[in-house]
Amino acid sequence: MSEPNPDDGAGSDRDSGGASDSGSDSDSEVRTPTDIESGTGFGSDSDRTSASGSDRDPDPDRDPRDDSNRIANEERRRNTPVVSGIITAIGAWVALSVLVLEVGEASLWNNVLVGAVIFLAAGYNYYRLNNDVPLSIGVASLVTVLGIWLIVATALIGMVGALFWSTAVSGLLVALLAGYNAYEAREARAVMSDRDVAG
Repeated sequence: MSEPNPDDGAGSDRDSGGASDSGSDSDSEVRTPTDIESGTGFGSDSDRTSASGSDRDPDPDRDPRDDSNRIANEERRRNTPVVSGIITAIGAWVALSVLVLEVGEASLWNNVLVGAVIFLAAGYNYYRLNNDVPLSIGVASLVTVLGIWLIVATALIGMVGALFWSTAVSGLLVALLAGYNAYEAREARAVMSDRDVAG
């Protein structure tokens, strides 16, 4: 005749209670509403793959400067900084050619002002690319228009001789190179956006 041990009942209650408690703990670990609703994907397959480093989804909190760096790197690969440097040099030549070549008053002001704007605008794009900032398509387009203006101005202002050829050739080169830069900048952005969609 053994007496019922009060500890046995308590122990069994404790065991069953412990099992039920641990069961509820495991349920709470598996299903945490705040984690699920917050979009962290706690315990989900996507969380495991992103933790392992493969098939990582784009992070909405990603620093936008990272995108700028990637676009600037793509533009550098396309040699747009070199082209911007050449345009800058041509703009300086247009502005300073009035010191070397014989010019009238209208030609002087035209070449100095337009050459200076080309120099500053192309130099600005060159500076941006060297500081991991994408080339400004608007500035490149402005420089293209100024190059076209230089070609037209040779006839409108009535430039003659060496000044005519210097300004016309400079304008043609600026228009072609700046147009190329604007086109390549658009292409670089399109390539990077396609890669983001594919990734």
